Amino acid sequence: MRLFGLIGFPLGQSFSKKFFTEKFEKEKIADCRYELFEIPTIAELHSVLANNPELHGFNVTIPYKQDVLAFLQELDPEAASIGACNCIKITEEGLKGYNTDAAAFESTLLQQLQPHHTHALILGTGGAAKAVKYVLEKLGIVYKYVSRSAKEGALTYEALTPDVMATHTLIINSTPLGSFPKTEGKPAIPYDLITPQHYLYDLVYNPSLTAFLNEGQQRGAFIKNGYDMLVGQAEESWRIWNEK
Repeated sequence: MRLFGLIGFPLGQSFSKKFFTEKFEKEKIADCRYELFEIPTIAELHSVLANNPELHGFNVTIPYKQDVLAFLQELDPEAASIGACNCIKITEEGLKGYNTDAAAFESTLLQQLQPHHTHALILGTGGAAKAVKYVLEKLGIVYKYVSRSAKEGALTYEALTPDVMATHTLIINSTPLGSFPKTEGKPAIPYDLITPQHYLYDLVYNPSLTAFLNEGQQRGAFIKNGYDMLVGQAEESWRIWNEK
């Protein structure tokens, strides 16, 4: 029995186990299972590996997409460029890290991207934001980070002036704000400045219409939630784990 899984903290609302369990049943894959490994510190990854010798690969979610890099013996070049890892394959040589978020984000972002979406705001500065940054650079989209606290290379939410909002018509939420069960949460951007020219993309997938996206929808903006990206990165992880 091949074992796969997910590390992170907390994992109460995780999509991954349900997705892979249903995938295995639907595709009649009888020799695989997928489990959640909720670890309060990244140091406990050692125990997960030691106690689960049948583990062949695992995904990584908040807050360990950057911390896990220290545990790897090898890093895929794209993941190295991004500086964050959400998929690990266990080989005879050890742990090899990949980033499947970037490809999944890119393919789903392009579904509604318009020619005028040339400047973006990335809300949040964590591991998921790094994959977003990588894709925007690849697509030639100018971006600015937005953070709750002042830091080098990032605007604060208070600095989102009418000029900034008018110029940056692509806005990506890479924070967990608004995710179940605290669905009332949303990034503190000036929503009254959102127009039909804007494109709001939320990496959150549950609920499907977050408070952030609802604000955009009410103002006629393009909107996209994170569900298709999540499915895309999961399928890419499965492909990597089964590569020879």
